Amino acid sequence: MKSVSLKVTRRNLLRHLRVNGEGVQVSFASYKTLLEVLREDLNLTGTKHGCELGECGACAVLVDGEPLLSCLTLAVECDGRAIETIEGLANGTELHPLQEAFADLGGLQCGYCTPGLLMSAKALLDREPEPDRERIKEALSGNLCRCTGYQQIFESVEQAARKMREAGQNSILAGSPPGNSGGRAAGP
Repeated sequence: MKSVSLKVTRRNLLRHLRVNGEGVQVSFASYKTLLEVLREDLNLTGTKHGCELGECGACAVLVDGEPLLSCLTLAVECDGRAIETIEGLANGTELHPLQEAFADLGGLQCGYCTPGLLMSAKALLDREPEPDRERIKEALSGNLCRCTGYQQIFESVEQAARKMREAGQNSILAGSPPGNSGGRAAGP
């Protein structure tokens, strides 16, 4: 019998992504998740690789202002869309009020879940400048943390919300469309 050899070639896709306010051209295989493209192709390793099942929230990013679990999102679906990762949260060396509050109040411990929690919290505060504790719990309900017990996380979000209101930094208050700076992610 003759042996038949099949050569399978996979062509990468060239796509335009808008990541943390900057346009980037990136070439990747069509089966790659957004998490894989961010970490492996763009070297943005702040977004964490957790469960790969959409259950932990460690990989939460904002896409067009909406929180998405990047482990469940194909990168090809994000062509031309605005993606915001933890690397884009600070303004240069100035921390975002959420980052400051998490550091000040112990809202982070080991730090593995922190990027997803911060992005989910940002999405909430961009849409709701004055969330109550129940709304914060709901918004973060898809983000698991094994270290803090959540009390410090909720307090951190409340403090950041106060500081942002005082400074007029919430998207709704500042007049910028929620699609440019926040959304709502899966939470605890």
